[in-house]
Amino acid sequence: MKQAAVAIVLVAADDGSGETALFLTLRCAKMRSHAGQYALPGGRGDQGEDAVDTVIRECFEELALSLSADQLLGTLDIYATQSGYAVTPVVFATTNEPDLCLNPKEVDQVFRIKLSDLSGERSAQFFSQGENGRRLIRFSIFDHHIYAPTAAILYQFIEMTAGRYQRVDDLAAPDFARR
Repeated sequence: MKQAAVAIVLVAADDGSGETALFLTLRCAKMRSHAGQYALPGGRGDQGEDAVDTVIRECFEELALSLSADQLLGTLDIYATQSGYAVTPVVFATTNEPDLCLNPKEVDQVFRIKLSDLSGERSAQFFSQGENGRRLIRFSIFDHHIYAPTAAILYQFIEMTAGRYQRVDDLAAPDFARR
C-alpha cells in the first residue's frame, strides 16, 4: 500500500465560543483524484518521510500552516483505503492563531469544525450498502455527507476524546466516494 498521512489539527473555534475545532478542507474541484471532496489536510508520503513529516509538509503546502513536532499529540490507527493507501492520522494542537493561505491547486476552502459539531445530532451515521453489506460511515456537515476515510478517522478521534477506543478498519466508503 502507498503511505499517506492526514492531520487532525486542533485549534480554537472561530466563533468566539472557546470550543476546540479542527480543520477540514474542501479539495480543489480540478484535482485528479477525490476532487471536490471534504478531507483532512494531508496526502501521500514522500520517499523517506514518516507520517509526522508528511503531515507537516502537506499542511504547509496546502494551507501555509507551519506545524512542528512539539505540537504533536499522537497518532490514530492506520486506515487502509479501498484505493490502496495506508493513511496515518496525526493529531496536532496549536494555541497560536494560524494565518492560513490556501494553495488554489489543492484546496478550495478550509473550515473550522467544532468537535461538538461531530457529536449529538451530527454524530456519525452507519448503514450498509450493496450486496456484500459493507458497513459504511458518514457525517452530515454543511448539508453534505462526509464519508470514509475522513469520516472513519473523525469518528475514531471523537470516540478517543470521549475516552473510548473504537476500531474503524471495518468502515468503508461508498463506491462513488472513491473517485
